[in-house]
Amino acid sequence: MVIADDFFHAYDALLDAWPVEVTAVDVPTPFGSTRVNVCGPESGEPILLLPGGGATSTVWVNNIEALSRRHRVYAVDVMGDVGRSVNEGAPLRTVDALFGWLDEILDHFGSASATVVGHSYGAMIALAYALHDAHRVDGLVLLDPTSCFAGMSPRYLLRAVPLLIQPTEKRQRSLIDWEAAGVGVDERWLDVTTLGAATFGRTGLVVPRRPSARALEGLTVDTTVILAGGSRAHDAGRVGENVRRTVPAATVTTIHGTTHHALPMVASTAVDAAILRAVG
Repeated sequence: MVIADDFFHAYDALLDAWPVEVTAVDVPTPFGSTRVNVCGPESGEPILLLPGGGATSTVWVNNIEALSRRHRVYAVDVMGDVGRSVNEGAPLRTVDALFGWLDEILDHFGSASATVVGHSYGAMIALAYALHDAHRVDGLVLLDPTSCFAGMSPRYLLRAVPLLIQPTEKRQRSLIDWEAAGVGVDERWLDVTTLGAATFGRTGLVVPRRPSARALEGLTVDTTVILAGGSRAHDAGRVGENVRRTVPAATVTTIHGTTHHALPMVASTAVDAAILRAVG
């Protein structure tokens, strides 16, 4: 039987393996305590990292060294999801509350704005936030964004349904093993996310709606979309076409040899380079 201690031990062990100094900060918000793992020089331009659903901030293990070399990096455990953030205050049930939560994080660190990097579900949050208040987003980097520019693969959703209904360690591992077949993921992180599924169960995440074409045409933030060429979560080619059509000023990069769940760990050098080009 999986117990919470197993998850937190795996989480802390992976965080300890980060190749840079990390300061764990529990940010107080009206919704509860938000865990933000902070790295990089205090004078650096801020980057806010939002992981995919169930991935936790530990997923950036292979990226954090390059990203924090010159930038102040805030790697967040999303409130209401798996991780060390605790929704012990006001309920976080609406997209507006989600925006307010992000505002609280930036305010706590004295940042009027930041480059926001999101993967998967984190990309959904990042895009919605940029459309909501462009003044708080210096730049937007979306890693294989789901339900932002195109729908998800029916085959992927069919495999994900059992996990959504009743998350277990076995079901989480099965989905990731299938989606990342032939590529693989960091086994330490896989332990974190599978144990997290078993420990936290159904999390009831706030999911922003997929933006309309009209809304996307009004996106004023410099945007980079990084797609996993082998993604099984959606058709990466179709996503790229839709980005170019609705946000013609966006930069679209496809990284071949990786998949949706393998990002950002696999091909991290290419992912980091694309992010840093976007940050400038």
